[in-house]
Amino acid sequence: MKKEALTPEEVKQLTEFCAEFEHDPVGFVWAAFPWGEGELAGQEPQQWQLELLEDLAKGLKTVSQVIREAVASGNGIGKSALVAWIILWAISTHEDTRGIVTANTDTQLRTKTWAELAKWFRLFVANRLFEYTATSIYSIDPAHEKTWRIDAIPWSEQNPEAFAGLHNQRRRVLIIFDEASAIADTIWETVEGATTDKDTEIIWCAFGNPTRNTGRFFDCFHKQRNRWNCKQIDSRTVAISNKELLNEWIEDWGIDSDFVKVHVRGLFPDSGDLQLISRSLVDAAIERGKTINPETYKDLPIVFGVDPAWTGSDLLVCFMRQGNYSKVLFTMPKNDDDTLVAGKLARLSDEYGMDHGFIDQGFGTGIYSYLKSLGRESDWTLTSFANEPNDKYYLNKRAEIWDETRKWLKDGGALEDMPVIRDDLISPQAWINRKNKLQIESKEDMKKRGLPSPNYADALALTFTHPVQRKNRSKFRMARAAGKMRRAGAM
Repeated sequence: MKKEALTPEEVKQLTEFCAEFEHDPVGFVWAAFPWGEGELAGQEPQQWQLELLEDLAKGLKTVSQVIREAVASGNGIGKSALVAWIILWAISTHEDTRGIVTANTDTQLRTKTWAELAKWFRLFVANRLFEYTATSIYSIDPAHEKTWRIDAIPWSEQNPEAFAGLHNQRRRVLIIFDEASAIADTIWETVEGATTDKDTEIIWCAFGNPTRNTGRFFDCFHKQRNRWNCKQIDSRTVAISNKELLNEWIEDWGIDSDFVKVHVRGLFPDSGDLQLISRSLVDAAIERGKTINPETYKDLPIVFGVDPAWTGSDLLVCFMRQGNYSKVLFTMPKNDDDTLVAGKLARLSDEYGMDHGFIDQGFGTGIYSYLKSLGRESDWTLTSFANEPNDKYYLNKRAEIWDETRKWLKDGGALEDMPVIRDDLISPQAWINRKNKLQIESKEDMKKRGLPSPNYADALALTFTHPVQRKNRSKFRMARAAGKMRRAGAM
């Protein structure tokens, strides 16, 4: 619905209201939203949120230094809400504010950080002064929409220049890093260049779980702590956190485990990194995917991996891999028509000359049963992620095949340029558990952290379940000659 145009008097009133809080973010948060009413009934800002806003106000007393705020925390403390408040305060209380917001992944940025902003923008008393879109918030004044705006920008090590031009002399600059542990050092270094303007209010906030004990977010709390105002927040101390879930994690992993340190206590892990597959590894594979020639691997086995959908919001994903070449063959929303899925898999296995396929047992039993009824039992294996691994270093089969995926990427594997694949591969965390085995975060725990199920990555990982041998190709060559089969690299 298009907004009703504001009268000049309404613009004046709303602008003056916002201007009252130019240097008072605490007062802004209390005044700008209908606390105690409607969906905010019984709610109020948390103490830690108010303390950080007070710190911002103290920093605003001088423009000679950059205001740098870093928060390492456990889960469920209201971080995304605070980010939304800071964005709305910054843009509405100072004319021609410019800013950027980024996060560890495009999925996090779109579905968490920016989606939370949508909620608070809707509740914001002066929201008619601005336009909110899927990637930006900006002034309704056509003369200012290019100069009075904050943009959500996914980051890329290959294109750090996207963050290089954020200068706004004698006005205000806002920089938000969400889940900052996983943002590459080169992006931090590029953004530093936007903090050099003289006589300018520059506010840089970095939030997130402290998942790595290296990198620029870690440095904020250590060798650069003299430049940053740092807070480490234990989720158990925040009223709105889910205490039942936090206690469950403590019981499962142990109070001194890296998982609990990161997701409950707001502490950096003892091990170097809870991320099994790095973004740089995935980005390099995507670059290779732009130039890879599938014919190079034509003599290697063709393997399918199928990860059925768990819930209504998930997708069934079918991945194909042949040597270092891979591609997504199809995706499908969750449905109960196993015959439809099995028929599609049967057709594709014939078209591509599949040597073997692996299906996740979780919700794939019915699909596998129909494939058996088609006489294809020998072509497919039903696989449980909980199965025993071949190598005792891993907790289970899922940990083993994910690590095999990591090795494949490191050794030259190539991927299609799809942000969802990148996000899936880098989102699950991994650690050495109390039994000294490599463990991968479960889908259930990822969903508890607000992350989607990594169906694309699980489908790719399934192609590493067991070594596959090339079949006798004579019947496939005849089928292809008859026009009934295509090569793996064909679209």
